[in-house]
Amino acid sequence: MMVPATNTTFEADFALMVAKEVTLHSHRLWMSGGVESEDFVDKVNEGIEQAAKYLALAKVEVIAYGFTTGSFYRGIAYSKQLEERIQKAAGVPGVTPATAIVEALHYFEAKRISVATPYPEWNNAMLLRYLDEAGFDVLNLEGDPRPASIAIREPMWDQVPESIVDFAAKACLPEADVLLCPCTAWRALEVVEELEQRLGIPVVTANQTAIWATFRKLGIFRPIHGFGRLLESLSSAKM
Repeated sequence: MMVPATNTTFEADFALMVAKEVTLHSHRLWMSGGVESEDFVDKVNEGIEQAAKYLALAKVEVIAYGFTTGSFYRGIAYSKQLEERIQKAAGVPGVTPATAIVEALHYFEAKRISVATPYPEWNNAMLLRYLDEAGFDVLNLEGDPRPASIAIREPMWDQVPESIVDFAAKACLPEADVLLCPCTAWRALEVVEELEQRLGIPVVTANQTAIWATFRKLGIFRPIHGFGRLLESLSSAKM
């Protein structure tokens, strides 16, 4: 795993899912405090090749990149290029959350989606642009309404799972095919099953899709129960 220095959720969520034959190894990308912007995220992504080379020394078989905004902020082509950069530097496949999210939404044949995020305005604007480019009809997006300069002091992605349930459930419209909850630092994976039971539709999160895509690349096809329909679908290579 390649993880922004401030993220304490991505690794923990992967650890919940792995079997005995799987080992986890991570390298942290430098991320200073401050409001995210294109320049800010560009600087984080400058460390991708070096991190990939370090991880390659551990003889890993796939590298999952744990920064959702860092994979969608410059569009679909850029997200795929990040995977190619990882592949070139490490010699193993790369997984980005943004690309995995699109693949998961297509798996559920979703067209109309509701989105609940812990992001401030800029991240949400970049996410909407990305989802529009991917061809989805975003019915609504509910994020952090506070100015980014204030939100960064106590970011919503530090919410406990119980708070995420209420916020995300209220954000989902009845006509939505899927509820999307991005952000790898947000503990949304822990409440996917509860949200799906409440809403009656699939719920897709950044870490859930990254795990799903990573396991598929590793050839691990067995269902994981308790974390939503997507990970339960890991039962066949014919998905």
